[in-house]
Amino acid sequence: MTEATSLHATRLAYDTVAVDYERLLRHELDARPLDRAMLAAFSELTQTPGAGPVADLGCGPGRITAHLHALGVDVFGIDLSPEMVALARRRHPGLRFEVGSMTELDLADDSLGGAVAWYSTVHTPPESLPTVFAQCHRVLAPGGHLILAFKAGDRCRHRDRAYGHAVSLDIYWMSPDHVADLLGEAGLVLDARLIREPDESEEPRQGRQAYFLAHKPPRAGWTARSSWGRGADRADECRPRAPRVPQPAPGHRHPAAAARKTGVADGAALPTVLPHG
Repeated sequence: MTEATSLHATRLAYDTVAVDYERLLRHELDARPLDRAMLAAFSELTQTPGAGPVADLGCGPGRITAHLHALGVDVFGIDLSPEMVALARRRHPGLRFEVGSMTELDLADDSLGGAVAWYSTVHTPPESLPTVFAQCHRVLAPGGHLILAFKAGDRCRHRDRAYGHAVSLDIYWMSPDHVADLLGEAGLVLDARLIREPDESEEPRQGRQAYFLAHKPPRAGWTARSSWGRGADRADECRPRAPRVPQPAPGHRHPAAAARKTGVADGAALPTVLPHG
């Protein structure tokens, strides 16, 4: 299956099941303490001073987006399915949701303090995963964090029905070691992994579930500089800090003084640039 065909099938399937998907999974996290623990760790990591916003990639109806928001994270959602995005906006009117693809994110380089891929790669053909992880690396600021949840294994299952609807959708179980290798090849550093066995509420065929925490290595001289605004139309940029200009002696107008007036002050807002949870 080509990437374009996969994206079309995924978009069509989730447009079809959106309402029932949201209804059936609305409270799923309540019975998943290990899932919540990993999200709590990610939340803490991404709320450091000066960190950029977090993008929930493949946010679906926004349940993970809303959960992270409740933990204090400055988060917005992106999803391939217009119906999912419309539903997320209705369910969570105070949060921002946009239509977009994980394979071609409309986000500035180095613009995010964190990215979430919560089961949003399970319909991605294995050959397209390097593209997804490269996009995550591109948009994360140095030191930014990624949390990834996926099905652990080595198989593909085709579904022609889901959530009470006819669909045509492939689901991939991926080897955790292989995913770790792909993250490393994309330039991301794996910090932690959790492999969870299926619990009583899950069918045995669901298999084991994997959760990874990773980060983009810091870059020498990098400082995040922006007033990250929740609800902005486009994500703020981050830029390396400019060299400090020496202060002139009292009563003397230093030639650099005028130039400093035209620069961007520390902490000033900068221009902004701006699949299922």
